[in-house]
Amino acid sequence: MNFSASMPIYLQVVEEIRRLLMTGELKPGEKLWSARDMALRYQINPNTAARVYKELEQQNLCYTKRGLGTYLTEESGIAEKLRKEKAGQLVDNFIRELDSLGYTRQEIRQFFDEELQKKV
Repeated sequence: MNFSASMPIYLQVVEEIRRLLMTGELKPGEKLWSARDMALRYQINPNTAARVYKELEQQNLCYTKRGLGTYLTEESGIAEKLRKEKAGQLVDNFIRELDSLGYTRQEIRQFFDEELQKKV
C-alpha cells in the first residue's frame, strides 16, 4: 500500500479495511489479523496497527474477544451501508467541486448523464 502524506497512516489503513469490507474481500464476522500481522502486512509500526483497531472499534466496525482476536462486526448489511455512505461522500464532493466552478444543478445533472453515457 502506498501511503499519502495528506492523511494519517492509520486512517488510510482504516479506509483500506473499510474498502475490503465494502467489496466483500473481508466478510462480516471474519477474524482480522493480529496487530503484529497487520503491521507486517501494511508495513506500519505495531503501535499504528493498534491505533487502526482502536479506530475501527470506535466506528463499530470490529470488536475484540479477549484472548481470541479481533473480528469484523457481524452487523447485517454493513457492507451495503458502507458502500452507500462512501457513494454519498463521493457525490457530495463531486457536487461541491462543480458548484465551486459555477455549474448550476441542471448543468451538473446534464454533465453527469453525459459522462455516464460514455461509460456504457
